[in-house]
Amino acid sequence: MKLATLRLPRRTAAARIDGDHAVEIGRPDVGALLADPEWREVAAAADGPWHPLSTADLAPVVPRPGKIICVGLNYRTHILEMGRELPEYPTVFAKFAESLIGPYDDIVLPAVSQVMDWEAELAVIVGTTARNVTPEQATACIAGYSVLNDVTARDYQTRTLQWLQGKTFEATTPFGPYLVTPDEVAGTPMTVECAVDGEVMQQADAGDLVFSPAQLIAYLSEILTLRPGDVIATGTPGGVGHARKPPRYLADGSKVVTRVSGVGELVNTARRHG
Repeated sequence: MKLATLRLPRRTAAARIDGDHAVEIGRPDVGALLADPEWREVAAAADGPWHPLSTADLAPVVPRPGKIICVGLNYRTHILEMGRELPEYPTVFAKFAESLIGPYDDIVLPAVSQVMDWEAELAVIVGTTARNVTPEQATACIAGYSVLNDVTARDYQTRTLQWLQGKTFEATTPFGPYLVTPDEVAGTPMTVECAVDGEVMQQADAGDLVFSPAQLIAYLSEILTLRPGDVIATGTPGGVGHARKPPRYLADGSKVVTRVSGVGELVNTARRHG
């Protein structure tokens, strides 16, 4: 099953994707849907108004998650090729909901930074409350997967040892287009890819993650309670602009395509503001 949040006149609506159409579920967004313990049954049975997917205006799939937790240094091959040791524990930081944009919205390049960088990521959306769960139990806590680009202001990120200020600029983080339930991608490789102006910059198999989605949920649930609609961005592979020689960053008009095979694709244009 695939779910999305539609932008409609004066409201939003959670929808199930049926072929070329989006079918309203009767909830204001996917986050609100996930708050219902019977969300799978509700979504599967819904038969609300239909909308052509070709003209649908999609919001971030979960517009206002209670938590957005991101993971750094999580692709095994990239870590080893840089001569680093594999981490013992996940490196985690946060973003805020104000940073999120829809899957086809413009990425805002803020006036205060000239070094905005791309970071393609597989996103995990939590479907049930999780506290002190094991990795085996954590698998059942995954509502589904989505695509996220953790666009980063590298200069603000490196101003201090804490990364948050470079990671959560407003209207910089495309997220969506869908929540894809685990059964839809079971047994198939998920390739994470980012192309900028038609050139593939990042490409890696999500199977190369040091800490899997279930391991991340288990670890984070030791720290705090994860709730339905919370989002975990699992990390980005090699190929970011900041590491290139010479470095390369997003410019006004840059087209950024972020995809995870079997999950979906984001298509965004960077626009300079101010």
